[in-house]
Amino acid sequence: IEAYKNIIKNHIKPKLGFYRLCQITTATIQEFVNNTYVEYGYSKNFMKNILKVLKTSFTYATDVVGFVKENPTVKVKLPKYDKPDEDPAHIFTKEEVDIILNRFKKNHCAYYAMLTAYHTGLRVSEVFGLTWNDIDLENRIIKINKTVYAKDKEENGRWYLGTTKTIGSSREVYICDTLYSVLSDYKNLQVKYKKEYCKKYKRYTLKEIKNKYGKLVEYKVIESQSRNNKIQMVFTRKDGTYSGTDIIRYPFRIIHHELGIQCRFYDLRGSFATISLRNGCEIKNISEILGHKR
Repeated sequence: IEAYKNIIKNHIKPKLGFYRLCQITTATIQEFVNNTYVEYGYSKNFMKNILKVLKTSFTYATDVVGFVKENPTVKVKLPKYDKPDEDPAHIFTKEEVDIILNRFKKNHCAYYAMLTAYHTGLRVSEVFGLTWNDIDLENRIIKINKTVYAKDKEENGRWYLGTTKTIGSSREVYICDTLYSVLSDYKNLQVKYKKEYCKKYKRYTLKEIKNKYGKLVEYKVIESQSRNNKIQMVFTRKDGTYSGTDIIRYPFRIIHHELGIQCRFYDLRGSFATISLRNGCEIKNISEILGHKR
């Protein structure tokens, strides 16, 4: 939703917002798409998203509310791309994982977050949306029931907890022996940090965010010493500061430029799936762990 909002705010509204609906033709939109590509040089996938927003909007305008008789986006096409999109996916080798972990063994948040993703296949937003209530070390289960996302320029923090990507993404993931040891060590480390920083240790609560109909739609993570709606985010800085997914930006700049490994945090998810498949896991079992229907 946030991505679509930004497309409307940054591209569609400035270039098409001054037209009346009845004035917009196929040629108008085709010219807009072509000019956007020439001006910004966006990837094919991003251009598809821009066109998707337009097509969905005009389908609603014609088929549902009848604001216009014909849909001008039906015959609009994306510009031709000389080269096919490269697959950015990177499957980590064991040597690469060892190099990365060795480099970040003193950056405990990045170190333990990467290990968690590598051993579970969780999405980036699922990893950094975890609270200690989600991790049952006794029964060795991680409950995936929310994701974290940012809203820029928000007062008192910009991180929100919402639902999982799809209904099927709500699931339970087994904690293997390696991850059990890793998370146990990390939890003990955080207890030590809390004692070390004492009152200076950052603590957080959840603020309920409701829509105009009074329905609870998300929670905002805000810094507070209050005991109401107290929450313990798993992946935080040494002093307890919670930075959502921003906390891995700098480590991945080091991975790219210092270690020379071109990858994304998301690739830990693909690596988990690939390694599991190579080791004889059934595809159906892997898809369930990843939160996919198939």
